[in-house]
Amino acid sequence: MEKYGTIRINLARLIEESGISKNKLSQRAEMQRTQLNHYCNNTITRLDIDVLARLCTVLGCEVGELLEFVPPEQ
Repeated sequence: MEKYGTIRINLARLIEESGISKNKLSQRAEMQRTQLNHYCNNTITRLDIDVLARLCTVLGCEVGELLEFVPPEQ
């Protein structure tokens, strides 16, 4: 874990809870499926606020549900 903590993206959980398929989400949010997978697997290094807005709109969630701050281990 990073010295300052990290940001966890809870997209995979939100997709599962909503029951939407990744294909439908990628179409509705106008994203490439590979980009969506990177968000699901927490393998991105820079967040795109436009992408976050589209995901929140399609999933009907708030940014705080999608992103979670994980503090550094003491």
